Amino acid sequence: MKALVLKAPGTNRDYDVAEAIEYAGGTTVLLPLSELRERPALLLDYGMLVIPGGFSYGDALGAGKLLALDFECFFAEAVMRFVEEKRPVLGICNGFQALIKTGILPGAPFERHTFTLAQNARGNFECRWVRLRASTSNSIWTRGIEGFSCPVAHGEGRFASSLPNVVESLRVAGCIALEYANERGEPAQGSYPDNPNGSIGDIAGICNSDGNVLGLMPHPENAVFPWQSASMPGWAEDGALRLFRNGIEYARS
Repeated sequence: MKALVLKAPGTNRDYDVAEAIEYAGGTTVLLPLSELRERPALLLDYGMLVIPGGFSYGDALGAGKLLALDFECFFAEAVMRFVEEKRPVLGICNGFQALIKTGILPGAPFERHTFTLAQNARGNFECRWVRLRASTSNSIWTRGIEGFSCPVAHGEGRFASSLPNVVESLRVAGCIALEYANERGEPAQGSYPDNPNGSIGDIAGICNSDGNVLGLMPHPENAVFPWQSASMPGWAEDGALRLFRNGIEYARS
């Protein structure tokens, strides 16, 4: 099984993700977006798709927006086939934003363009470690995980929606995969700094109803090696590494 790590102009976490997947036991190929534009069918040669974080296209027109247009204009059919075949897809930070804007997340039964990742409630760029708790969901990525800590690094990460009662609807559909938590591992209840951006329902990551697609704002790829959390004893569990191992095991099954 080979994981395709998509390298878009401006992304800066592609190598971090590749190292995390390989440390978790997988094999990766970093592919420039331009190559996938020319040959969209290449995507189907891989068992996993990872859309890493960073500042794709310098976040021109909004975070993840131009990356989402690439998906829609050049390889929408290949991506949708990949998703429908229930192959694992992971979108981190900018990648999560692109999955939301294309409507891949959360997907059916929810209508497209009713969700967004808006500017952080405090208007600041948040770059620090946060705690996450895994919710009861359909996600194959969070199986066996209770929670873990990892960094956030974003200015537009506030999960929001125009729908009423949307948090409960997402929860019932099994689509809330990860939530921001306090130091006791309990829901942050919207409290800053535990919830770094003001996301409704403390939502840090969601999956589709089939559970094979996961998008999250925090960066688990920066919390898999022991040295990454050496200065924060007690913060690091193996949940971030387990997340990547879950994706690899699912792709191989």
